[in-house]
Amino acid sequence: MTYQPVPLEFHRLPADEALAASRELLRKMRTRRTVRDFSPEPVPFELIENAIRLAGSAPSGANQQPWRFVVVQDADLKRRIRLAAEAEEHESYQHRMPPDWLDALAPLGTSWEKPFLETAPCLIVVFRLDYGLDGDRKIKHYYVQESAGIAAGFLLAALHLSGLATLTHTPSPMGFLTEILERPRNERPFLLIPVGYPVADAVVPAITKKPLEEILLCR
Repeated sequence: MTYQPVPLEFHRLPADEALAASRELLRKMRTRRTVRDFSPEPVPFELIENAIRLAGSAPSGANQQPWRFVVVQDADLKRRIRLAAEAEEHESYQHRMPPDWLDALAPLGTSWEKPFLETAPCLIVVFRLDYGLDGDRKIKHYYVQESAGIAAGFLLAALHLSGLATLTHTPSPMGFLTEILERPRNERPFLLIPVGYPVADAVVPAITKKPLEEILLCR
């Protein structure tokens, strides 16, 4: 394909409206927390679809969009995923993680047990497409890891702004997801996201975020 430019669609907000919108977005996004206590109550599927549509609009290397989002609602599949994830996590907590890693996790109250993988009404498994496939021919993809990460960020923001709770889970290794969900060889699991509503008495760890002066540098 050759370069074919089109006019940019861009609406510049007046300064006061832009600042108000920025402050409101900051207020909403700062309420996002990682949730482990999910209600089994189903969520409207259009919320999931629209969040994935937004994630699919993320920028990517050479616009190759190297991602796939697999939505899992089937109880049997969720059960298989939980059992496989817990097997890997148990091995990690018992044998793979060095003491300093376990110390870093301690304030979060995590363990190898992952009941939320069954309780949450929906799991979204983000796969990165390491390369394209045209029959047996491989098509090189560029900046796959970065592109998938940006899309996942879009997805988490969209789900939160739609009133849904999420958790980012990265069992290691994650190859069991490829097998259970029967994905092709060019797709690699990137992130496992339980999605739903929190239970009424859900709790989260008491943590803080770094202050602005620690993360922002002006030159």
